[in-house]
Amino acid sequence: MTSSKLATIAVTSPSFSKNETLLSELSKHADKLILNDSNIKFTETSVVSWLNESKAEAAIIGTEPISGSVIKQLKYLKAIGKYGVGCDNIDVHALKSAGIFFHWEGGVNKRSVSELALGFMLGHFRNVFKNIDCMQSGSWKKVGGVQVSNRNIGIVGLGHIGTDLASLLQPFGCKIYFHDVADKSDTAKKYGIEQLDYLDLLRQCDMISFHVPGGDSTHHMFADKEIAALRNNKPLIINTARGTVCDFDAVVKGVNSGLLAGYASDVFPIEPFDSSQFKIENGFYFTSHIGGNAAEAVISMGQASIRGIMRYLELRKN
Repeated sequence: MTSSKLATIAVTSPSFSKNETLLSELSKHADKLILNDSNIKFTETSVVSWLNESKAEAAIIGTEPISGSVIKQLKYLKAIGKYGVGCDNIDVHALKSAGIFFHWEGGVNKRSVSELALGFMLGHFRNVFKNIDCMQSGSWKKVGGVQVSNRNIGIVGLGHIGTDLASLLQPFGCKIYFHDVADKSDTAKKYGIEQLDYLDLLRQCDMISFHVPGGDSTHHMFADKEIAALRNNKPLIINTARGTVCDFDAVVKGVNSGLLAGYASDVFPIEPFDSSQFKIENGFYFTSHIGGNAAEAVISMGQASIRGIMRYLELRKN
């Protein structure tokens, strides 16, 4: 008779590994949990060693690199529950070929990320960030910025998060434009927003927020070429998607040259990222990849990955 619990489940994500609520729930499905509670930053080599040494049949995987090469070297793993919404760090096709069960749910942290994008927007336009910076340096400058209301807002990628941002912006009376490679006409009609070609959106908007997955098709989709194509609107660029979506060096150059009003980013080409040289007063608003990590989002993402483990257990019984 197949056991209703697994012998061992490994958890690669530090935030999951330190969350007592999630650990309590996950422990119902395993005799033993192997946790990354010491903040190990996994490489492909180290994640293979760690998972093989744990001999875990299932794992909760966050942003760790699970490439085709990694998958070929895994000796014991039979199931993965994805913690988080992006799958660009996991070779899903290779998992299928290897017969490893994979469970992922989209949109589980959408409100957490969309609220951060909205926070960046409000902080920039109302001059909140720069004013706080001035106050902390002992300077009193009453420069109140402008209202977000009635701005032209651009959303690149109208998936779960982009759509949620559009919903949050409804009371502001903004003119919202979006670009997406898929047909989003139903969503556009629901929220009264307008689809534009990518370059037209860049030229039209006071702020552009990126909400696209990582990968080859979106790699450096905002770079020198796109900055050169801007008109005189000098937009704020917000990136809460992936560090590879915007060409970091090009955007920094754009801000410093005055072609961009600012760059608000929660993601970077290499993380952790040392942002000490980038100053708020110059238009750089950086956070340490906290977009999807509101307390509620951590629980939501964790529960989704646990549902994956439960689904695997059900299939394992049959």
